[in-house]
Amino acid sequence: MEQGIKVLIVDDIPSVCKRINNILKKDPEIIEIHTAQNGYEAILKTSLHKPDVILMDIHMETHTAGIKATHEILLHFPNIKIIMLTVYEEDELIFSAFQAGVVDYVLKDAKADVILSAVKDAYRDSSPIRPNIAKKLRGEFKRIKGNEESLLFYINIVSTLTSTELETLKLLCEGKSRSEICDIRFVEESTVKSQIRSILRKFKSKDTKEVINIINKLNIFTVLNNI
Repeated sequence: MEQGIKVLIVDDIPSVCKRINNILKKDPEIIEIHTAQNGYEAILKTSLHKPDVILMDIHMETHTAGIKATHEILLHFPNIKIIMLTVYEEDELIFSAFQAGVVDYVLKDAKADVILSAVKDAYRDSSPIRPNIAKKLRGEFKRIKGNEESLLFYINIVSTLTSTELETLKLLCEGKSRSEICDIRFVEESTVKSQIRSILRKFKSKDTKEVINIINKLNIFTVLNNI
């Protein structure tokens, strides 16, 4: 390579930075190495040194400091390649990191050749989707798809409710008791009981709490208000 690779290592554990630094500096293709110990410093040193590749720790001053720093860096320097650096595999964090724009991830205790390959592949824009990453991403997309299908399913049920049933369900989801609903709506308790029975029948459920939990978990009323 004519110019060589400039790397920024971001980790709040000095020994980790030192180990990776020692691995990278032995390779002639790596011509410049800088280190940072938190998200803010990562952003600052990226602005100063314009690295080609960043090895970014996720857990630093906060649980997701690396992801936030990744967002900020790629907003201003979209051509920089960022590799997530972590000590253990967490499906949710890995997915969030790829959503933020990282191109690969390596474990901190990975062998020297693995770390070097990750840096060079990222620089060449040829980072592989490793089998374990692909599996995690497929699992996360499947989970999201399942949630979306559930959301549509329950929105469809809610759309079949009458206006009075819908009002009653909203009040139940707000934590109102049957007697409070009667007072708010100026109706008899028998009317509210009848409406709740109809709601449960449409949801094919015998448990009011179950329906309330589903509605609140999926934020259905918030979704409907934004449509």
